[in-house]
Amino acid sequence: MKRIRLRSVSCSVVAGALLLLSFTAQQKTAAQTASDSSKKLKVYISVDMEGVAGVVTADQLIPSGFEYERFRRFMTDETMAAVRAANEAGAGEIVVSDSHGIGENLLIEAFPKNVRIVRSWPRHGGMMAGLDSSFSAAIFVGYHASTTNPKGVRAHTFSSAHYARVALNGNAVTEGEYNAAYAGAKGVPVIFVSGDDVAVAEIKSRLGDIETVETKKSLGFHSAETLTPEVSCEKIFFGVKSALSRLHDFKPYVIKTPVTLEITFKNYTPAELLSYLRSVQRIDSHTIRFVGKDMDEVDDFEEFVGNYNADLAP
Repeated sequence: MKRIRLRSVSCSVVAGALLLLSFTAQQKTAAQTASDSSKKLKVYISVDMEGVAGVVTADQLIPSGFEYERFRRFMTDETMAAVRAANEAGAGEIVVSDSHGIGENLLIEAFPKNVRIVRSWPRHGGMMAGLDSSFSAAIFVGYHASTTNPKGVRAHTFSSAHYARVALNGNAVTEGEYNAAYAGAKGVPVIFVSGDDVAVAEIKSRLGDIETVETKKSLGFHSAETLTPEVSCEKIFFGVKSALSRLHDFKPYVIKTPVTLEITFKNYTPAELLSYLRSVQRIDSHTIRFVGKDMDEVDDFEEFVGNYNADLAP
């Protein structure tokens, strides 16, 4: 009887200890999973300016414009709204790409410590420089419609001065679709875009049901009915937060490889001179074609075409 009782007590103690150890292990696993999840949530934010609330002309877009200094603040504020939403969702790391004009528009002192900022040109990856497969999602702020779209505020694709069309695999693209294809090749989905109503509709027609915010309604190339900066920031914050809450709903936008890039210039000479390169085919008076093995190669080519000038110095 005594031995049996002792064995019973021992078994009870052992069972209790095992249960405690099991519970502790589960708690540690859950904490580690939460910690790993937070560490793995890396967010990439590519920011343009034409799609920012209130932007309608060059007066807001270039440093010599009389409203530029105010609007670079509004551009920064819209980006910060996306950053705050990402941080509330548990982002451990955020990269922000200043992708408008000179690439030195954002007021970098406004950003929190877990943000790194990509600035100036040229750079591999263009508007998506610094993106790799470790990122969980890409977000586009301040985007605009394509150069082939008859509507949209300041609609263009990469160069409003020089390009009349940019196409991937035969389809004319927006900067948003092009950049989504670049991200998709690395397995990163685009989950949110903000810009005017035309830009938003155009990119959703290609990427599907992503989260969007209309910052203004286009009335023409240089006119719009716009939200106030404060309201635009509020909508972007909640839009990004909503997108990150359903991250599993989004898939990378992947196009077939090899990738065919076509650029139609507004002038003859660029097409003529680029055709001297053996890797480039001139398919009509204004258009060249380049075939790259992947989006990295295609983007390096486009970055070269868009940035090279014989007068470059130093």
